[in-house]
Amino acid sequence: MANQTEFTPDLLDYVRAVSLRDDDTLSGLRAETVALPMGGTMQVMAEEGQFLGLLVAMIGARTVVEVGTFTGYSTLCMARALPADGRLVTCDLSARWPMIARPFWRKAGVDDRIDVRIGDARTTLAALLDEVGPDSVDLVFVDADKASYREYYDLALRLVRPGGLVVIDNTVFFGRVIDPEATDADTTAVRELNAFLLTDERVEISLLPMGDGITLARKLP
Repeated sequence: MANQTEFTPDLLDYVRAVSLRDDDTLSGLRAETVALPMGGTMQVMAEEGQFLGLLVAMIGARTVVEVGTFTGYSTLCMARALPADGRLVTCDLSARWPMIARPFWRKAGVDDRIDVRIGDARTTLAALLDEVGPDSVDLVFVDADKASYREYYDLALRLVRPGGLVVIDNTVFFGRVIDPEATDADTTAVRELNAFLLTDERVEISLLPMGDGITLARKLP
């Protein structure tokens, strides 16, 4: 049985050269983000953004919810994959980050598809359940504070329709999930969510060894 190939920097360069479809809007937003403190660490990789857009298109999503906007790179990738009348609700604690993203969203022609909600994501998700009802969202992407991951997941799964996806980023958390000395709240929360997902019979799951770990949870009928 084949094992996971080690992706050296040279091999990653090759993968990007033959698969990453980039443009000035995407690369411009990445460059602006990397210039920020911790920007390179917090931003999703370009290939992950492309993967998220592919997921949105593959399931025919019309309504997407994102937990954790930051500078809006993943927002941009998913919004571009929506139909013209699609909607993406993205939430963040700070209005500062979406302000950086807005010019790039406008340049890409998707600003009118994006609804930014500022505040605690748990409050936003609960409000969306009242606003649009359960089983009404096609995909939820979770990439925010790790200590609240289980709460985000539970609310996201209520929002997502049967057959829809909850996509969770950072599920290996820089490798800390296997470090017995890592007992901080964030690492513990990611470990606990991973263990719970394995036994959650409401979903089918796959944890992809891509980036910092991406878990797909497909809601069963």
